[in-house]
Amino acid sequence: MKILVTNDDGITADGLWILVRELTSIAKVVVVAPDREQSATGTAVTLWEPLRIKEVHPVVTGVETYAVEGTPSDSVLLALGSLVKGKIDLVVSGINGGMNLGDDIYISGTVSAALQGYLHGYPALAVSAERDSESGFQTAANLATIVAGRLNASPLPANLFLNINVPNVPLSKIGRIQVTTLANKSHINTVTEGNDGKRNYYWLVRQRHDSSQNRKTDVWAVDHGNISITPLFFSLPTRKLSALMNDLCSGLLEELTGSAV
Repeated sequence: MKILVTNDDGITADGLWILVRELTSIAKVVVVAPDREQSATGTAVTLWEPLRIKEVHPVVTGVETYAVEGTPSDSVLLALGSLVKGKIDLVVSGINGGMNLGDDIYISGTVSAALQGYLHGYPALAVSAERDSESGFQTAANLATIVAGRLNASPLPANLFLNINVPNVPLSKIGRIQVTTLANKSHINTVTEGNDGKRNYYWLVRQRHDSSQNRKTDVWAVDHGNISITPLFFSLPTRKLSALMNDLCSGLLEELTGSAV
């Protein structure tokens, strides 16, 4: 099994390498990621200037690793179009430092990188956990590895990918793994204004919206201590999708808990 790993927090981000370390236990991993922070870049791609890459020393020994002077989407497009040789079985983006819930997905570099994999016919996962939560990163990495193994045994359809969010609670306190839908709104956008003595400047501020009351949504799930797995951009009939997700998630929390022992 070969897995392409990328992110939007940059090539040195802890979440990336915690994920890679776990995935190498089941697969050959190739990392192609932005050379710097690229959060909230959405699906942006670089079209009007050349892209440059550098092969860099990996944090995890033996992992082929490239840093891209570009966006998360650039990284995946370069990987699929040129850098990674041979068959890729799965694209995994993360682990993002911070949740990607509800309408976050439309500006998320993490989700957009996974989307590029999906658009090119690859099964894809976007994985997020609370920022600065090492235990959350480890739980997310273990979960992504288990899911990747299950998908390899029973492949995810090419017209589906998954957005995974791990709540900021200890593994022992996680209630369940919940298959969710996207909340309508996860943040409120506001603008603050200032003046530096020369001219006005503006900050765009995103503040977390009040908890969703819809029990089926990703926001409700993580607010209530559950892991959220959201199928995105699917075209499967509802019944078939439900059966597929039930099979994928059956016994998943028990296996995750066991993997941490």
